[in-house]
Amino acid sequence: MTSAKIPALNRRQALAFGTGAMVATAFAFRAGPALAAKPATDEAIKAFTRGKEPVKGRVKLELPEIAENGNTVPMTVSVDGPMTAQSYVEEVMIVAEGNPNPGVISFHFTPSSVAEANTRIRLAETQNVIAVARMNDGSVFSDVRQVKVTIGGCGG
Repeated sequence: MTSAKIPALNRRQALAFGTGAMVATAFAFRAGPALAAKPATDEAIKAFTRGKEPVKGRVKLELPEIAENGNTVPMTVSVDGPMTAQSYVEEVMIVAEGNPNPGVISFHFTPSSVAEANTRIRLAETQNVIAVARMNDGSVFSDVRQVKVTIGGCGG
C-alpha cells in the first residue's frame, strides 16, 4: 500500500485555494429566482377552489399599502355572510404571488365561529396578496391587495 504525498501549501496558496472553494460553493448552491411563478399561484388557487373561478366580493383583505419590512406584515381577512349550519365559510387561503412558495396560510372555520382572522405574514417583495374563501356550498370568493415591500422578508 503506497501513501500519496500531499504537497505542502504556503499561506498564499492556501488562502487562494480556500477563497476559490468558497466562491465555487456559493455558485453551486446559489438559489435561483426566489419568486413563485404565476402558474404556481394559479395552480394553488385552482386546487383550493376545486376548479371554480373565484368571484370578487364577500372577502375583505386588509394589508398595509407599504410594508417597510417584509418579515412582519400585519394582515386581517374577513368574510361577510351568515355563519350558520346552512351557510358558512369553510376555509380561507392566503397566497402571495412573489414568495418562493405562494401558499402563505389557511384558516379553517366552523358554523359557530366568526369568519375573521389576523396574523403577520412574510413577503419577499412588492407583490399581490390574494385571499380566497371557500363556502360550505362550494362557492368561492376572493380579494386581492398589492403590498409594496421596501425590505424583503423571505431571504431578501
